[in-house]
Amino acid sequence: MDKQVSAEDIKIRAEKIKLLLMDCDGVLTDGKLYLTENGEEMKVFHVRDGQGLVMWHNAGFRSGVISGRNSKIVKKRAAELEVHFVKQGSKDKAICFEEILAEARVSMEEVAFVGDDVQDIVIFEKVGLPIAVADAVQEVFPYIIYKTKLAGGFGAVREVIDLLLRAKMIL
Repeated sequence: MDKQVSAEDIKIRAEKIKLLLMDCDGVLTDGKLYLTENGEEMKVFHVRDGQGLVMWHNAGFRSGVISGRNSKIVKKRAAELEVHFVKQGSKDKAICFEEILAEARVSMEEVAFVGDDVQDIVIFEKVGLPIAVADAVQEVFPYIIYKTKLAGGFGAVREVIDLLLRAKMIL
């Protein structure tokens, strides 16, 4: 991370977060594309990320996914976890972000975003708490202020939620 941000600054920013947005592939999943011989797609989600999202929602906060790919599996998993906003097949994540922001009626500083690749930079530049997973591409690190210890698909989202809830003194 190129930005020099103290743990106290991260805590102050985290206290303000009302909406957690995430990329899917490489954040909620390990970023690998699993295809069957019939061409069907499979994705693997970490159960702790799911439990974290349940905890986040139970604490009264909202979440969303902005993904460049379309997947019935993502739609199904998001519905199971009661994710509030799901935007898939996005060629321009900034547009999806603006749509969610307007619908959610929150300010940019009240949003945290977790991403892993260069197409996420347009959102990192806007949100109050830009976060990349540990195994994100190097190009994103100058744009974030927190890097998870865990890799995407291996509990990184739960790590972020624990950070947010601790800052709010809920966990």
